[in-house]
Amino acid sequence: MNIYRMKMTDSTNLEASRHKDAEDMSVWTALFQTEGRGQRGNVWESAFGENLTFSILFKPSFFIPASGQFVISQISSVGVASYLETSGLSPKIKWPNDIYIEDRKICGMLIENTVSGDRLAAGISGIGLNLNQRSFSPELPNPTSLLIEKERAGGRPCPLYDPDSELERLLEHIFGYYRLAAGQEGRERIKKEYLARLYRMGKECLFDETLPGRPVRRFSGRIAGVDENTARLVVETADGMRMYAFKEIRYVI
Repeated sequence: MNIYRMKMTDSTNLEASRHKDAEDMSVWTALFQTEGRGQRGNVWESAFGENLTFSILFKPSFFIPASGQFVISQISSVGVASYLETSGLSPKIKWPNDIYIEDRKICGMLIENTVSGDRLAAGISGIGLNLNQRSFSPELPNPTSLLIEKERAGGRPCPLYDPDSELERLLEHIFGYYRLAAGQEGRERIKKEYLARLYRMGKECLFDETLPGRPVRRFSGRIAGVDENTARLVVETADGMRMYAFKEIRYVI
């Protein structure tokens, strides 16, 4: 593994973008990010040295069509979920790629892809996984960490996790799925595993519709899946099936 370890950086995604000539599956990790970023333009908060904050540069030598670039998000989220399952947890993937334990967020991602013509040229997968942190900002609505969840499940204090060894274990899971994606059968398996772990799949629950230029509308529906061609979330409502792109729908938790 090509892992570049830093004490501090502005953002591991920015670090990866500055080194796009690096080898496929190169990784940049930092103890602290001064400008850590999350989805929807949010800041990613993480205590110094307590968690995993890293970015992977994917430069697939095999063909991934531009229309299928969501597979990078699927590889990353299924890989993290698979890693957490080895600790006895039951993670779910909150579309598009947050990882939850029940209704608590343990991991967030920022995926940034580069397309060349009709193919995916490169992808940067920025991952923030809460590992040892116990105390979080009160502004975060539902955070958790691997340590908290293990202690919750076991009912007793647990030793701290070693970030370096846990990063390598986690990367083995992610890279295993990445290698699977080289073939069509492998990509189909990844899609099935992603859907099998989808948060609130098939359950009646509340959402906020947040379409641009319109007032927020709360409604009830069931997640039916993810559209294969557009990666939009498919929700069954009383009025029929609806599809939502990122930032057009918000879970009510």
